Amino acid sequence: MIGTLLFVVFIAMMLLGVPIGAALGLAGAAAIALANAGSQWFGLLAVPQNFYAGLGKYPLLAIPMFVLVGSIFDRSGVALRLVNFAVAIVGRGPGMLPLVAIVVAMFLGGISGSGPANAAAVGGVMIAAMARAGYPAAFSASVVGAAAATDILIPPSIAFIVYSVLVPGASVPALFAAGMIPGVLAGIALIVPTVWLARKHGMGALEAALSKPPFWASLREATWGLAAPVLILGGMRAGWFTPTEAAVVAVFYGLFVGMVIHRTIAVRDLFGILRASGELSAIILLVVALAGIFAYSLSTLGLIDPVTRAIVNSGLGEYGVLSLLILMLIVVGMFLDGVSIFLIFVPMLMPIVNHYHWDLVWFGVLLTLKVALGQFTPPLAVNLMVSCRIAGVRMEETVRWVGWMLVAMFGVMVLVIVFPELALWLPRKLGY
Repeated sequence: MIGTLLFVVFIAMMLLGVPIGAALGLAGAAAIALANAGSQWFGLLAVPQNFYAGLGKYPLLAIPMFVLVGSIFDRSGVALRLVNFAVAIVGRGPGMLPLVAIVVAMFLGGISGSGPANAAAVGGVMIAAMARAGYPAAFSASVVGAAAATDILIPPSIAFIVYSVLVPGASVPALFAAGMIPGVLAGIALIVPTVWLARKHGMGALEAALSKPPFWASLREATWGLAAPVLILGGMRAGWFTPTEAAVVAVFYGLFVGMVIHRTIAVRDLFGILRASGELSAIILLVVALAGIFAYSLSTLGLIDPVTRAIVNSGLGEYGVLSLLILMLIVVGMFLDGVSIFLIFVPMLMPIVNHYHWDLVWFGVLLTLKVALGQFTPPLAVNLMVSCRIAGVRMEETVRWVGWMLVAMFGVMVLVIVFPELALWLPRKLGY
């Protein structure tokens, strides 16, 4: 009864427009109080304890740092220089600018770790460039929103950090390595329908007439941006610093590039950058902390075991259960952001994962792929919201284009299910 009330209160508050974090915390606190109605203070002392426990984890320190890195590289002009270099390589022609947008978004994924920050950085440069070349604004917003979703697969990734906190058996370095190949495959999968749609519908008619940046000059300008993922990921692989320390190194590297090399960031700009990053980090970490209360109420009410037994004994079999979970998460992903999905469902799914002996790292990549799909699946698609705002279009205008890209990335998820080595080969090769 109390378990049912927990989910009823949570869903009702979300429908009333209560922020997701507050809905998680209040529903969890109400369930704890009702379950301990006969004791003094109704057991509510568990609320502040679990609020702190949700935040008191060392890997979470990397989240505000990587959010800050995204803001710094957005303001430093690195995205524009990477775009010019990519255009110098692939040239001009129908479908080439969307291809460049996807490649640059994948590359920036190796710097920031935040999908919305990636969408803002790439969209700020590419949507205007694609408009000048004759691409419809809705198509441009769809391409940027989908491309930025690769960010949470290509390390460093905030989603992988949150998953590693929830699942101690999956280390951050192993998850980072496991996400590399599926992330690259997701980017390639997006390129195929994007270029095909552009050429089929005659988009980018003016692109061939635009000037092509000189190769060597654009390479020289892009060198500092190209070196960032090498420093971050290479430093972690060499053992110079942990993922959390790598985020701090990336912050200082980004400030050096923006303030000393490109001189696009002035001292007076720092307050705005820090404020925007602090606000976004506070939202993420507050949701994490309040979800700790919700997770505690789930475990103390004993809801996880009955749900696990019902799913396992449903007669669907291993792959039937996996298909059911994916279908459920696809529907949920249309309405909840990625971090919330992890925080709500990972504690409930872990007993099922353990029952079928699924690899924890492989399942983390699979779940992150699902979250990546949700980041550009209407009606609540955080990346698509950002790109639509930049393009000045309504989200419903993107549906005819974004559907093709969802099918392409879904195909990558099926490949990872059928061939788990796509996710597990690289971490095994690196010794994680």
